[in-house]
Amino acid sequence: MIRKIEHLGIAVKSIARSDDIISKLLGSEAYKHEAVGSENVLTSFFKLGETKIELLEATSDDSAIARFIEKRGEGIHHIALDVVGIEEELARLKDLGFQLIHDKPKAGADGKKIAFLHPKSTNGILVELCEDA
Repeated sequence: MIRKIEHLGIAVKSIARSDDIISKLLGSEAYKHEAVGSENVLTSFFKLGETKIELLEATSDDSAIARFIEKRGEGIHHIALDVVGIEEELARLKDLGFQLIHDKPKAGADGKKIAFLHPKSTNGILVELCEDA
């Protein structure tokens, strides 16, 4: 079951520079920085009410974030939806014809289990499903 928007993921060239910009914009500091080795990214999280903003900086030229920035520039990379029962939600969405990037959830940032839906099946939007691990 999808409950809410969990976070917006924003691809950035520099976490340090972008932290400063977002901190000034929101009037608050990032509450967490985390490296996610499996995705070759550094992340920074800000809270905005119940929703979060996740900044993502590539740590490798062959990471998905590096490729995204090279192709599209900095900007919104994905929308993450908070779910209960991520495995069941993946099965439900697959049965409805959505194309899954991940058939099974994997470990993600901020203590979440995550899986992505391909933008080809979501009107060009990269959608991340996430559930507390």
